Amino acid sequence: MRRIAAGALFTGAVLATSPHTANANSAPSIEIASTVGAEAREYANAHPGEMKTMASLCGSSYDVIVRAERLPDETRLGTLWVYSNTSAASNSQNTCALFDNNTGRAMWMKLQLCDNYTTTPCDTDQGTFSQYAGPVWQEPGGCGKVTALMKTSSSSSTYIINRVINNVTACN
Repeated sequence: MRRIAAGALFTGAVLATSPHTANANSAPSIEIASTVGAEAREYANAHPGEMKTMASLCGSSYDVIVRAERLPDETRLGTLWVYSNTSAASNSQNTCALFDNNTGRAMWMKLQLCDNYTTTPCDTDQGTFSQYAGPVWQEPGGCGKVTALMKTSSSSSTYIINRVINNVTACN
């Protein structure tokens, strides 16, 4: 499911004004990986509907959350969600990421997910989005790197969010 810049969806799987209004009750239960830090675990537990809805955008096999990070900090202008298909630490696990826009207005965003293999291209979604960037996938994608960028426009030189995380999933 790829979106175009205005936030419309190519498929009919989730046709809503916000990704958070999709039917979270139909999403599978989401496991929180043991490697998720206390703050991210607390955030994910406090937002179960949002956690399930974002997971449903990745697909039904992505039922383990490995990261829920408010960006750039507790002001939460964006939220980085990373899901996996297994809770076991592995560099061969499949990975999906989404970058939620929580500003209330369209922003230029870039989300990139790279695996730890040198022969595989990164998966990238970038443009001006009012809802979210992504989902992006790596299969396999464990031990990879995720980049989440946000600024007011593509021509702006100032990033509101500039977050790069190596080893985004637990590695074996």
